[in-house]
Amino acid sequence: MDGVLDFWHFSAMAGREAQIRSWQLYGEEAPFPDLLHIEAIVDRAQGHDWRIDTHHHLQLHQIFLFISGDIAPTVAGSRWQVTAPCLLNLPRRTPHSFAFSAGTEGHVLTLAAADFPELFAPGEAAAAALALPFAAKPVPELPGLFARLSAAHATAHPLRGLRLRSLALTIGLATVEAAGPGAPLEGRDDRRLLAFETLIRQHLAQGWQLADYARALALSERHLRRLCLALTGQSAHALIETTRLREACRLLAYTRMQVQQVGFATGFDDPAYFARVFRRRMGRSPSAYRARLNA
Repeated sequence: MDGVLDFWHFSAMAGREAQIRSWQLYGEEAPFPDLLHIEAIVDRAQGHDWRIDTHHHLQLHQIFLFISGDIAPTVAGSRWQVTAPCLLNLPRRTPHSFAFSAGTEGHVLTLAAADFPELFAPGEAAAAALALPFAAKPVPELPGLFARLSAAHATAHPLRGLRLRSLALTIGLATVEAAGPGAPLEGRDDRRLLAFETLIRQHLAQGWQLADYARALALSERHLRRLCLALTGQSAHALIETTRLREACRLLAYTRMQVQQVGFATGFDDPAYFARVFRRRMGRSPSAYRARLNA
């Protein structure tokens, strides 16, 4: 086809996701606490013979901009062929793989959904448009925006975080606009999972148990377990722990709270247990994790 003339939407095929590999981009069990990640397609694909195997990301939303080349993605079990220029929206938990023509040019922007509530929080107008994968023709200014974001990401400017957020939100808005007014709303189960994740973040310090979350969502514990496994490939308990540890990483990176206080703030009443869980998941103690970021 000659570029992307229309956009397509595909269901997430959630029932298959438990069989899909989950990839982290930063070499950690939880995403590295930078605001976002951006890289060139060539940096990701060339070393893999221009092919990326099927995988998904549990917490990370990706926006691809293909500037040149032919791309054959498989998204949520559907095969499609697109030709650059092309914008591709891939929500978290969406299984995907790629075959690129050699020399394909473009960028991939990766956003931790929890860090951009303006785009992904339940009830936000953008969240519905970004909830399902689609491909569309990009607006002319997007290549320049991606280039500016890539340059800003590589700097250590005092205003780096503000610049990154501003550019990422602008790209997110352009992606929403590319989806068009017909973008579908989230499914019922997706909304329940988003509500569960929101409750986890709201009640981290209270140390809620699965029964507390199920009660708040008007679900049985069994239903909540099945929902989490079907949509994320993780158990409900693992999702709670992952969210707690993600917030712990953020507090260790961006605050001067003592390690014990970080544990209490994320629902771990026993400092020794917090240290054991953190080391098991992150490969180092909380103190060593903080020291590595400050090195």
